[in-house]
Parts: sequence; structure tokens; C-alpha cells
Amino acid sequence: MHCMLAASTFRPTAGVRLPFSRRARMQIGLFLLAYAVYTVARFFTIGDLADATANAHWIVDLQNAVGVGVESSVQNALDGSWVMWVLNRLYLAAQLGVIPAVLIFLYNRSWAIYATLRNTILATWLISVPVYGLFPVAPPRLAGLGIKDTITSQTGMSMTSNFSTSFFNELAAVPSLHVGFAVAVGFALFAVLKNPVLKWAALLWGPVVGLAVVATGNHFFFDAVAGLAAAALGYGLVLMAARIRVKRPTPSSLGRAFAEA
Repeated sequence: MHCMLAASTFRPTAGVRLPFSRRARMQIGLFLLAYAVYTVARFFTIGDLADATANAHWIVDLQNAVGVGVESSVQNALDGSWVMWVLNRLYLAAQLGVIPAVLIFLYNRSWAIYATLRNTILATWLISVPVYGLFPVAPPRLAGLGIKDTITSQTGMSMTSNFSTSFFNELAAVPSLHVGFAVAVGFALFAVLKNPVLKWAALLWGPVVGLAVVATGNHFFFDAVAGLAAAALGYGLVLMAARIRVKRPTPSSLGRAFAEA
């Protein structure tokens, strides 16, 4: 009898509530699944450093030919200034801090815009992974161009340690998901925010992150443009899927909200 009473004392009750709703747990699980797929794919798509460096030099030649080889000049102009201090930390915060925070904010503010941004991020991610395997590119800091790794040298966070590189593919510079995701986040915030100043400030997030990835030696200008293209294609796939689902052409919630803003 004593054992039965003890067992009943510790039995979970039907009224116990989990800290997140079922829908929230599904969203968390979806992103964890996406990252798991990315992690597995990374082992199959990681390229050779020699090939990635050769591709980086091809990009340098292309940029010089059209007059947009700006990486060295941007870094030299900002290095040692408070602007570089800020950009170093924005680069680190963009993926691990800003994107989760914005997704949580939109989840609570507007489900439709949250879902559109979520799907755009996931679609852009899926588009980019095969490109990393087919066209590995070393970032400027690893391409032997005299461009510094300011994150490692100025923040205490090593971009080349075994711990850091276990989470990302160093030779996956094209397209820049930092830039693609930042632009998508900016448009999503523009669509949901009411204050005019905040709305237009949100659109600056993409260009600021674009400056950060170039100044810190992590991406070429070419990579940023490729990131924009990948995000645009990802958003296009989201629109196409929405139209197929409803059987008639209708704008996405994000597109409609942006048009009405």
C-alpha cells in the first residue's frame, strides 16, 4: 500500500502544461530538423581548400574586371574604428541572435508573416546547400589575398577553431546566407512594424549585414549578390507553393502586407 501511494504521488497529472504550445514545439522541431539535414549535407558538400581558393581567385578576377573588387579597401578603411568593432559583433549576432529573435517576435505578432519568412529561410537554405558542394569558395580571409580575419583577431571568437568549424562549412561562401537572410528579415519586419522610422530602419538591416560580411573578411561582394539572388529565389518558391496550395494566384501574406504598408 505504501509503495502504491508513493507511486501515485509522483505520477504526472493530466493538468501539467508543457512550457511551449504544440504549434511552438512543431516550429522548433522544424528548424532543428532543417539544421540536422544541413549538418548531414555538409559532410557531403564540403569542398577542397585548393579548389575553393581557386574559385575565390576567379571571383576576384571577375570583380576586378567589372570594378567591384572592394573587399580590401573596405576593410582597410574601417579597420581599427568603432564601426569595425560594431560590424564584428553584428556578424556574430546576425544568424545566432537576430534571426531567432525576429522569428519569435513575428510568431507572436503575425503568424502569416512569420510563416512566410520561415518558409523563405528554409527554401533559401535548401537552394544553397547544393551550390556549396558544386562551387566551394574560400572566404577572403582564407584565400591568400592579404585580407584579415577580424572576427578572430578582434573579438576573441575564433572562426577557424575546431569548435567553430563544427557548426558551419568554411568553404561555403557563395551564396552568403548572412546577406540573404538579413534582407528577408528586413522585409518581414517592414511588413509588420507600424512605426515609420522602425519600418525603414528594418530595411537597412540587409545592407548593414552586407557591409559586415565584406569588412570582416568573410565574404566577397559577389557572395552578397548571390545571397540576394538565393533569397529572392527562395521567396519565389514560397509564392509558387502558396498559389498551388490555394489553386489560384494570390499574393503571399508578406507580399500583401508589404504592398499595403
